[in-house]
Amino acid sequence: MRHRRRRGEPLQEKGLRILLALVPMGDRAFKLELYGQFARVGKALASSHRLEMLDLLSQGPRTVDSLGKELHLSIANTSSHLNVLKDARLVESRKEGLFVHYKVADESVLALLAQVRTVAERRIAEIDRIVASYLGDRDGLEPIGFDELRVRLRAKDVILLDVRPQSEFDAGHIDGARSIPHDELAKRLREIPRGKDVVAYCRGPYCVFADDAVKLLRSRRKKARRLIAGFPEWKAAGLPIKHLAQGSKVPKRGATSSRSRKRPGA
Repeated sequence: MRHRRRRGEPLQEKGLRILLALVPMGDRAFKLELYGQFARVGKALASSHRLEMLDLLSQGPRTVDSLGKELHLSIANTSSHLNVLKDARLVESRKEGLFVHYKVADESVLALLAQVRTVAERRIAEIDRIVASYLGDRDGLEPIGFDELRVRLRAKDVILLDVRPQSEFDAGHIDGARSIPHDELAKRLREIPRGKDVVAYCRGPYCVFADDAVKLLRSRRKKARRLIAGFPEWKAAGLPIKHLAQGSKVPKRGATSSRSRKRPGA
């Protein structure tokens, strides 16, 4: 039987695969093949661009073009990174007309991404330095937790603003939120009712869209706070979300939400 080399498969890996197919598998061979498959996921995550792509895809499906523009990458480079993620079964794609749309394969990928971030936050001290140097002291923005926000939403004494791009809001948002993208907020302040506190959220704990929104709102004498994390963390906690065209949906409880930090676009 002829063994064809898989796309992107190194020659030495092909040789090992053929050998394992011909020789009865012992304990060591079993472990080598098993951990080799685990390593496919690790290799796919070993890129800052690919990690950020997964973070963006956690907000909703995207085309190659939109991902490339967001990350300032060429179409060819973006496609190459997406192929690595796809080969590791971390993303899926579908073609619609001339465009290919990508999405996260399932909730376990989001849980994995959250765990990678959590481990890095706990073990790599440089993260604190980077966050502090770029985002500064965020305590003055009075982050609000999920439990408190749920209570206030039920009491209807708070306005919840999703300041992500409109397409991300449409793909999924916290139930009860209204969309005013961060780059439109200054022009649409009159849409925000007076006399109520405002809570802004965006893509995740390192995303600065919500920080900027709170600062702008406060400069216009409105009481505003930022949510401690973002939409993916809310969704992963199994809290109520809504898709614009599908109505309310409460997902199954999944990944543990991460600590309250994330850089723009994350």
